[in-house]
Order: sequence, then structure tokens, then C-alpha cells
Amino acid sequence: MTTDFSAGPQTTQLWDRVRPIVEQIERLPFLGQLAEGSLDVKAFTNYIIQDGIYLTGYAKAMSFLAAGANDRDEARFWASSAAEAISVEEEMHGELLADSRLAASHDELVSSGAGFKASPTTLGYVSYLVATAASRSYGEGVAGVLPCFWVYAHMGKVLVERAGQMSADHPYRTWVQTYDSPEFDESTRQAVQLLEQELTNAPAEVAARMRATFEQACVYELHFWASAHALQGWDAGVFVPQG
Repeated sequence: MTTDFSAGPQTTQLWDRVRPIVEQIERLPFLGQLAEGSLDVKAFTNYIIQDGIYLTGYAKAMSFLAAGANDRDEARFWASSAAEAISVEEEMHGELLADSRLAASHDELVSSGAGFKASPTTLGYVSYLVATAASRSYGEGVAGVLPCFWVYAHMGKVLVERAGQMSADHPYRTWVQTYDSPEFDESTRQAVQLLEQELTNAPAEVAARMRATFEQACVYELHFWASAHALQGWDAGVFVPQG
């Protein structure tokens, strides 16, 4: 199983740095159950809803990168990736509603007030990416959006390997195969190559911020899956100081 998308020494070192986070992602019950096909349909539906919200914000972050890129090919790459994120969100939502089990779960979540509302983790992740792309250096913005490419491409291959020869009725087959495709791999390689270039050319101080941004986004990837599985919402007890 080949999951090495590194484009040179800088991104090789970066992937090694976040390996402990990636290994935590690999061990998540959500992904293990997803590969088995045993994941609760409500948890998966909640994930798809949150992912749709996330992708809308993710597209905004990449649009900022397209505007900030000095190279036309880079600007074109980010603009097309932003458009692709929106189309993926629309396709996922369409598939969700086309499956009777997922549609029923979707309606249940919407009626409960959970549907189409960003969870605390989703809101935090999206806000972080958009703010970084809009207000920090171009390189930091690239570092922020890259884990969504790289971690998903890696996990797509991990999941396919775990699932083996998925049967035609595997409930999550389409989703898994979306992230294990030559097209997505190629987009990931392009994005990693852009970060390799930025890290190579950046002053040491800026490069350090880029690495920290990449690591923070990887942590958000971990919490995004875990929070979707937990059906994370906004309900919380109010702390009243005792005096």
C-alpha cells in the first residue's frame, strides 16, 4: 500500500512529524467501523452533514489562496480545487438523500435541530482555515489546507485495504472509493508539491509557522472524525461558581 505523497525532504520531514497524529486517526473506532460497514448510519449521516458544512468553508479558504498566489498555475489549481470541493459536497448530499436509510437518518437529525448546523469542532476547523488563508502568509494558508488532501488520500488507501474486496452492498463503499482514486491522488501530489516549494523558499521563521499550521490542521482532522462519531453538539452544562 503506497501512501507516501511526500514531494521532497521538507514534506517528508513534515509527514514524519505528524505521524503520531495520523496513527491516532487510523485507530479511530469511526474509521474501523466504516471499513467494516458496521458504522451506525446516524453517525455516518452526521459526518456527511458536517463534512458538507466543512467543504463550503474549505472552498473559501482555497479561494483566498487562489487570490493570493503569484503563479497562474497555482492560482488555477486552488480555484479548481475550490470548485471541486463544492461539487463533491453537492454529490455527497445527493447520494445521502438517494439512500433510503441515510435519508431517514438525515431527516431525523434535521428534525432534532442538529442538521446543517456546524458542530463546535467543524466551526473551529473552518474558522481556523479561512482565517489563516485570509490573514497569514500564502505559505501558511497552503499548509493549513493541505492535511485535508493528504490525510484523506492516506486514509482512503488504509480504508480500502482494511475493507478488502468490498461487496456491492457495503453501505459506505462509494465514500471510501472517492478518496482512493487516481484523480484525488494527483490533486494531493500537486498540493504537497506546492507546500514543498513554499517550505524550501521560506525564511526559517515563516517555515516554522507553516509546519505548526500543518500540524494544527492535522489535529483538527483527528477531532473532526471523532466529533462526528460522537454526534457532537452545542449542549453543555452551565458552570455556576460556588461561593
